[in-house]
Amino acid sequence: MSMPEPNESVAESIPAADGPAAIRLALVDDEADYREAVTNELGELGFEVVGFADGPSLIAYFAAGNSADVVVLDWKLPTMSGLDVLSQLRRHGINMPVVFLTGLPAPTYESAALDHGALDFVDKARGAEILAKRVRLIVEAGKKPAGLPDEEAIACGDLVLRPRISRAYWKDQDVNLTVTEYNIVHRLTARAGEFVSYRAIYDCVHHAGFIAGRGDDGFRTNVRSSMKRIRNKFRAIDGGFSEIENFPAFGYRWRSTSAVPD
Repeated sequence: MSMPEPNESVAESIPAADGPAAIRLALVDDEADYREAVTNELGELGFEVVGFADGPSLIAYFAAGNSADVVVLDWKLPTMSGLDVLSQLRRHGINMPVVFLTGLPAPTYESAALDHGALDFVDKARGAEILAKRVRLIVEAGKKPAGLPDEEAIACGDLVLRPRISRAYWKDQDVNLTVTEYNIVHRLTARAGEFVSYRAIYDCVHHAGFIAGRGDDGFRTNVRSSMKRIRNKFRAIDGGFSEIENFPAFGYRWRSTSAVPD
C-alpha cells in the first residue's frame, strides 16, 4: 500500500515553552476547537505538539520523514477510526507509543485499544494535565534510564519493577504495561505465592468499592480481561511465561515465593 502524500494544511504545530528538551507529541482529533485547545494546553505544559485532523494526514507526516515521541489519537475520526490509524502505523513500521484520548470511556473501547497495542487510554474528561502526566510516564519509561538508585529497582526472579516510573521489565525487556497494569503486577508480586482476590485486583483499576458490571461479582470479567492483556504482554517477550496463576473461585497469584515490597 502506498503512503499518502503529506498535506501541510491539516497540521498545526505549537512549540513548547523554553526549558528541558520537550516531548514531541502528535495529536489527532477532528474537532478543530478541541484540538487547538489541547494543543495549547500541552504546549504550556512543556510539550512540542503537532495537530492533525485525520489519520491519513498523520501517516503522511511520518512518510515525509518527520517523527514524534508519542502519538495521541481520538477514537472517532473521519475516513478511518483511531483504531484503524493505529493498525496503519504499525503496518508501516511506525512503532512509537500510542495513547488514546477519547470521549468514549467504555471498557470495551479501552480493551480494544490496549489489545491492539496502545499503551494507555485516557478519557477526555480527565483533562490535559492528566494526559500530560501519563504521556511523560510512558516516554520516560521508554528511555529505560540507567543508574537509578538500587532501592528503586525491585527484583522478583526475572521480573524487575521500577516504581518511580511505573515500569516492569521481564528478562531485561520492558513489558510495556500501562500504569494500571503495572499496579496490578505490583500488587500480585507484593504477595507473591499467595492468591490475591478479584476484588483486590480490581481496586488497582478503580478505587476501593467501585462497582462495575452486572451483579455483585460483575467486576470479575474486567479483571479477567486485564489479566489476559498482562499475560499476553509477558508472553510476547517470553512464550513460556507462566508466573501468573488463576484460582477461578478466588483470584490470581504470582508464583514466585519471594515477595517485593508493597
